[in-house]
Amino acid sequence: MKLAYKERIATRLTLVTALIILVVFAVIYLVANVTVVRNIDRELGLETDKHKGEIFMVNGEIRFLHKDEWQEMEHSQIQLNPIFIEIVDLEGKSMDRSPNLRENHLSFSPEKSAEKEAWTLKIGASEVRQMQIPLFNAGKLEGYLLLAKSFEDSRELLNNLRNVLLILYPIILLSLFLTMRYLAGKSIEPIQAIIRKTNQITQNNINERVPEADPNDEIGQLTRSINELLQRLESSLNREKQFTSDASHELRTPLSVLRGTLEVLIRKPRTAEEYVEKIKTSLASIDRMSATIDQLLALAREEKGKNLVKEELELITFLEEITDQTATEQGRKITFQSLSGIPIYVKVNEKSLQMMLSNLIQNAIKYSDFESEVLVRTGVENKIPFIEICDKGVGISPIHLERIFDPFFREKEAIDRLIPGTGLGLAIVKKLAQESAIKISVVSEKGQGSTFRLDFPLS
Repeated sequence: MKLAYKERIATRLTLVTALIILVVFAVIYLVANVTVVRNIDRELGLETDKHKGEIFMVNGEIRFLHKDEWQEMEHSQIQLNPIFIEIVDLEGKSMDRSPNLRENHLSFSPEKSAEKEAWTLKIGASEVRQMQIPLFNAGKLEGYLLLAKSFEDSRELLNNLRNVLLILYPIILLSLFLTMRYLAGKSIEPIQAIIRKTNQITQNNINERVPEADPNDEIGQLTRSINELLQRLESSLNREKQFTSDASHELRTPLSVLRGTLEVLIRKPRTAEEYVEKIKTSLASIDRMSATIDQLLALAREEKGKNLVKEELELITFLEEITDQTATEQGRKITFQSLSGIPIYVKVNEKSLQMMLSNLIQNAIKYSDFESEVLVRTGVENKIPFIEICDKGVGISPIHLERIFDPFFREKEAIDRLIPGTGLGLAIVKKLAQESAIKISVVSEKGQGSTFRLDFPLS
């Protein structure tokens, strides 16, 4: 069973914190252990220095500077912070020892004498910390002084510390997990609110938005991203609805004309001239529907088309051929101008560019007088290749410049003047430009003409 998100957050944070606490507790215990041992070793060092000057070995016999020191309580009893002392010869045989040792002996390790090293060992049931130093007489090694101090209290202290840490560890982890779980739950409450709100938004109320709590944090950024996504979806749905409505209208009009014409023909017998006239009207309606359907199919193909194959293309030669061919087909004057003295190479899909130029040049021809010249020019500006299609036609109203690339959009003036068209040409150009990463822009002045510009991406 997969854990909830807040459970996963709490678990991960608890595991990380558990590792950190474990390291901290281990360091505390080690520091306490080292500190206790170091203090005992220091006391042993002081005791060894003290007794070193009070005990002598002369010809194998022990001599005391102050014999009464040997009878002190700390050397004769075990209960009160005892100090254990034993004197051995070179072979480790005991020569004398403090009364509190009773029948026990300290450990003899001659190799540890030179470093004045201390170590822990057991004497009977007690644990002690022992140190060993050599005894000299006239520069000659005569024996060893073994000195130990009880480690029982220190061991009990360390054991208590260890037990407390071991008991505290699971308690801290459990408390930490519950706290993390609560805080994680509080932290994701805004996300749960976003989930609830987005689940309520459907196609019928897509205009609603997720409320923004704090716009400066990550939740606020997530909310803005979701609202921006909803805005894009709403715009897309509205465009789709408008597109469907416009497409239906564009197809319904010629169908109505065709139906009306045929109904008139069958009402009564007609003359041959009337039949020819009505048939021509019907064919014009069919041609209009065919043109609309062709443009719709082209637009649908461009919306679904991905990963166009791009090849290197030389613009000057390509545009010369396009303008000459179009001028011959349309019987119009189309001038080509190159602003560059050297060949211009771009990486583009040739068929896509040809379709874009065909639509733009056709528009320039449609919306300008027969005598007007259409200019196609190319060049390089700031290392960016460009193509411009200029006409001296009716121009575009400034309030409509942002809508001319919408499917089926046509200015009322163009419709009133019966200029043929479906309103899909520029939409196809826009789609092809986006697919090819070409920037398209337009500058137009009403009554003065328009200039469409294509800026190609740097290779």
